[in-house]
Amino acid sequence: MRPLVTIIIPFYNDPYVDQAVQSALSQSYAPLEIIVVDDGSTSYADRLAPFLSHIYYLGKGNGGTASALNHGIRYASGEYIAWLSSDDLFYPEKISHQVQFMMQQGAFISHTNFNVIDRFSQITTFRAGCSFSNILDFYRIFMHGNPVNGCTVMMKKELFYHVGLFDENLPYTHDLDFWRRVIQAGFPLPFLDEALVGYRQHEAMGTIRHKAVIEQEYAVTLGNVRSSLGPLISIMERS
Repeated sequence: MRPLVTIIIPFYNDPYVDQAVQSALSQSYAPLEIIVVDDGSTSYADRLAPFLSHIYYLGKGNGGTASALNHGIRYASGEYIAWLSSDDLFYPEKISHQVQFMMQQGAFISHTNFNVIDRFSQITTFRAGCSFSNILDFYRIFMHGNPVNGCTVMMKKELFYHVGLFDENLPYTHDLDFWRRVIQAGFPLPFLDEALVGYRQHEAMGTIRHKAVIEQEYAVTLGNVRSSLGPLISIMERS
């Protein structure tokens, strides 16, 4: 019997949310559980009305993406959990291919390649993910930035018992901090080099609207990553 997968979609005032939900519902894989976490939205929630019989809709006060993800994780029944931002898309084979990959790898967490799409869902960059030839190169990339797109990630729910949930005190870099803790805990992040996600870039995305604040938080989180992974990289380079 195939494992249940929960797709968690954090949502806050996003006009693309219906497209995200439809992409989740259009997966070739079953069984699926789809949880939309409304993080205190005041706009566009009506776009979810056609899907309410097919999803679990959870409301909460506004607390940011990390808090919305954590809220969904606590309610998730799936053995595996995937995160889909409300302005992005999963391609139809995303869950099917990644579950198969993770089971073959015996992995607790994995990530995939992705395409960049525009506001019309047209692809502007094919296979935009970072490329690396081995695990050491992958860890080296972390010293300069975040090579893992959160919406390409799938995790076993069991992983959160080992490393904890997303840090809600980091509204913009909770993902980078989480990958750091995963690596520190000794869990590999195998990479499935298939573009299974459409990552949408548009003028209203948070990385543009909150750029200055994000840069400040990013500098601190990246410093923590360097201090944590630097010794590991040195050991791997000597071995």
